[in-house]
Amino acid sequence: MSSLPQMKLQPPKRKIELFSGTYFGACALGGVIACGPTHTAITPLDLVKTRRQVDPKIYTGNFSAWRSIYRAEGVRGVFFGWTPTFVGYSFQGAGKYGFYEVFKYLYGEQMFPNVNKNFIYLGASASAEFLADLALCPFEAIKVRMQTTLPPYANTMREGWSKIVAKEGVSGLYKGLYPLWARQIPYTMCKFATFEAVVVQIYKTLGKPKESYNTLQQTGVSFLGGYIAGIACAIVSHPADVMVSKLNAERQAGEGAGAAIGRIYGKIGFPGLWNGLSTRIIMLGTLTGFQWLIYDSFKVALGLPTTGGH
Repeated sequence: MSSLPQMKLQPPKRKIELFSGTYFGACALGGVIACGPTHTAITPLDLVKTRRQVDPKIYTGNFSAWRSIYRAEGVRGVFFGWTPTFVGYSFQGAGKYGFYEVFKYLYGEQMFPNVNKNFIYLGASASAEFLADLALCPFEAIKVRMQTTLPPYANTMREGWSKIVAKEGVSGLYKGLYPLWARQIPYTMCKFATFEAVVVQIYKTLGKPKESYNTLQQTGVSFLGGYIAGIACAIVSHPADVMVSKLNAERQAGEGAGAAIGRIYGKIGFPGLWNGLSTRIIMLGTLTGFQWLIYDSFKVALGLPTTGGH
């Protein structure tokens, strides 16, 4: 009598342990996936916004700008600067989200467990962005020079990197670091703290705890919370964003950062710091909403909880 085939039990799928090295690595990878492609997708908006910050009279509006660029250069012209954007913001996304989770755990669970959570979110996001911008800064410098100079300073990321290093040394890639920190650290503090607060408020308004909703509904909340946070971020960080564009395009060789900022501010005044704000509100609202949607969807796919709402 033939015996029945033996059935082998499959071991349960390995679950990522919260706050382990693997968990933080997964969060960093989620940041790459959330930030690199989304920033690249809005390159046409960023291109026009950056050029209008440097020269407010260059275009009369976004659509007329895109038509003009497309007629002259085709699709490549509309997406000009996408390579340093993709590389730079992929690195930045890894640092922003990965280190945020590290510092949120370190500050909130290990060092200051009794401190108000909002202070934890602000401190963790500031610490994460400080480190993330060290990776972003060289690629942001290349991108801005490519996009704001006509004819372009360089046609490729590699060419831009070589020209800056040959003329100014490696330090030339970091001459916009302080204004970048001034733009990105408040932006990220606003992005994460506002997101966490908005998500909590959404679930309070819905009237049921987060765990009672399925993952699709939870990621929908992440998108809405991210969109609202993005609008706040755009307003908070816009003056510094304008100054970063101006510094990378107009700072003279050997000129100190403080002297350059003073000279540029004297030229454009306070109203000039708000050039391109409406475009940036649309851009960052959409961008931040999709980043949180992608990031939390990636976490859900790995069996991890979505961010916020506790």
